[in-house]
Order: sequence, then structure tokens, then C-alpha cells
Amino acid sequence: MNIGDVARRSGLPAKTIRYYEEIGLVEPLRGPNGYRRFRESDLHKLAFLGRARSLGFSLEDCRSLLALYEDRTRASADVKKIAQDHIARIERKMDELRQMHETLSHLVEKCAGDHRPDCPILADLAAEADCCAK
Repeated sequence: MNIGDVARRSGLPAKTIRYYEEIGLVEPLRGPNGYRRFRESDLHKLAFLGRARSLGFSLEDCRSLLALYEDRTRASADVKKIAQDHIARIERKMDELRQMHETLSHLVEKCAGDHRPDCPILADLAAEADCCAK
């Protein structure tokens, strides 16, 4: 398969596929003309990577998961640990987003949203900027 075929079948853009090759996640064969020749196994890896990335795994997590997937002597505990660590990162990010939501909601509630120039939202943003200017 050429890169267009594998892009269509995997659902990944050709640019992403070339990047994954560049960083060593996939290693397609090269024809005599220098063009990439993807095997079914490459397509499977790309689909695997696409799914893992859609779940938010980092590229390094993907590299580790792919290595574990290909290692038939792997311990499922190793896979579970990567997933648990990722869940912990997601939960931290969710907490940060909740805090951002609460702060912004509070500021929006305090803003009159009328013709006057005073605005608690801008005042809060300026207060954060002022602390760093010193």
C-alpha cells in the first residue's frame, strides 16, 4: 500500500503517518523508487496509534503501549500502569478545568455587562498580569 491508501484506511492524515515514521513508531518498507510501501502490519500499527491518540495517550505512552502490544511475553500489569497513569493525568486536567470554569463563571456573574467600562473580568486578568510585571 502507498501512503494514500494507508491514510485512507487508517483514518490518519499522511502528514501524521510521515511523522510517526520519522519518530520511529512505524517503519514501512521502501520500494526501489524510494516510495514507502506499507504492509498490513503497518496499517494495523497506525490504526492502533490512532485509537491510542484519540484516547489522549502521549506519544511516549503510545510507544510503550505499542512495544507491549508486540511483546507476547508482556505483563498486563505494565499496560494497566500506563493506563492508570494516564487516567490520573486526565483527572488532574479535569480538576484544573473545573477550577477555571468556577473562576470564570464567578467573574461573568460579577460583570454587569452594560455600557460602563468597569469590568471584573478584565480587572482579574490585569491583577494576574500585574503580579508578574514586578
